Amino acid sequence: MASPRAGNAPPGVDPEAFSWFQAVDADHSGYISVKELKQALVNSNWSTFNDETCLLMINMFDKTRSGRIDVYGFSALLRFIHQWKNLFQQYDRDQSGSISFSELQQAFSQMGYNLSPQFSQLLLARYAQRSSNPSIQLDRFIQICMQLQSTTDAFREKDTGLVGNVRLSYEDFLTMVVTRMM
Repeated sequence: MASPRAGNAPPGVDPEAFSWFQAVDADHSGYISVKELKQALVNSNWSTFNDETCLLMINMFDKTRSGRIDVYGFSALLRFIHQWKNLFQQYDRDQSGSISFSELQQAFSQMGYNLSPQFSQLLLARYAQRSSNPSIQLDRFIQICMQLQSTTDAFREKDTGLVGNVRLSYEDFLTMVVTRMM
């Protein structure tokens, strides 16, 4: 890939995103890998984004299925993260930098998901750091929301009558999970 000279963002790419792309592209390949992305993104507690979220996001913007993104994909990814960060901050009512159980319940409800408190508790148990008051960081919030949207879309494909129930074989279920989540 012929890369633009330093300081000259390609057409359609925000100059700030281009500058950050150049800083994150540690091997100067013209692409950002999962490893490079992970080193560039941090949560409010200064922990790096987890591998799974970085991989989900790279795959979302990787148009060539190479496992990495170019400057256009990176620019789109930054806009995507900014939107999720704004949503995260909106639901982080106490401005703690993380989403608590009650904030997660409220976020799901406002996003149109009718999920039980038990399900939200299960997500906290799976994705929050172990503590007396578990909460979700931005990276896990993005991951949960992306996976929830993906599995909801898969469910809706089977729930053609929109009744909230589907009947499917075990292999159909596994196919839904593998094609949407891995």
